[in-house]
Amino acid sequence: MDFKQLESFISIAKYKSFSKAAKELFLTQPTITNHIQNLEKELGTILINRSNRTISLTKAGDILYDYALDMINTKKKTMFTLGEYKGKIEGLIEIASSTIPEEFIVPEIIKSFSKEFPHVKYTLKHFDSSDVIDEILNQKANFGFVGARISNSQIEYVNIADDELILIAPCDIEIKNDDGVIDIKDIKSIPLIMRETGSGTRDLFMKELEKNKLALDNFNVIAHIENTESIKQMVRKGMGVSIISRAAVKDEEAFGLLKIYKIKSLKLKRNFYFAYPKKRTLAPLEEKFKEHVIESINL
Repeated sequence: MDFKQLESFISIAKYKSFSKAAKELFLTQPTITNHIQNLEKELGTILINRSNRTISLTKAGDILYDYALDMINTKKKTMFTLGEYKGKIEGLIEIASSTIPEEFIVPEIIKSFSKEFPHVKYTLKHFDSSDVIDEILNQKANFGFVGARISNSQIEYVNIADDELILIAPCDIEIKNDDGVIDIKDIKSIPLIMRETGSGTRDLFMKELEKNKLALDNFNVIAHIENTESIKQMVRKGMGVSIISRAAVKDEEAFGLLKIYKIKSLKLKRNFYFAYPKKRTLAPLEEKFKEHVIESINL
């Protein structure tokens, strides 16, 4: 039994796929298959069910899985300690994030952490808030950054930033307002560009509409867009208005590129959260990253 076999086994369990495991580990699929076959031969038992085109762990595989994680974490801890001794700490931090934190929070965190640990590498993948949590639970990401707190007893949340949703409009459009505050009912006929289903921005806006006995059907929605930058460009080009995070339009507001309005009667303040698994033992580098994020918000 060696670490490469265990890493292949853990990756297959994570992705339920030999091909995806091979991609993650930068190995060929035959190599992954060979690792598992040799591991099963050495242990004298089948670890992975391969029937009906689905991949799942056998009972023996379930038993091995926790031990395999412990052994890989022990390896990481050893490498981390030796890295400290040699003055060169390496490793990979896998991050899943929803749109706004991905664009405006995570880059600063990675930048500051990299100053302390310049040899660490990162993956940053985009998901809706609910999918970010799934990535952590399925061990496809070490940590997550989200704009909505998804209830789950296995996840710990730390508030890292405050935010507010506002209405953005083209500079050449006039909207009835009282010192920069509008009534949401006054934009019913104006083309509205919305975030996609599943985004924290959309979910909060929809909840507040419902509290005020309104629905999206009451508005002239012309598009559902995933990318915040695309939304801003569409609004700047005069295609409509949009509900967006204030954090996402700091530059546009400062340079007068968009009109910014608050919306009365809707409680659109929210938080961004750092999410990590409650009970999972983190590798030393992961623990350092967690501590860095939490310390950063307390500065």
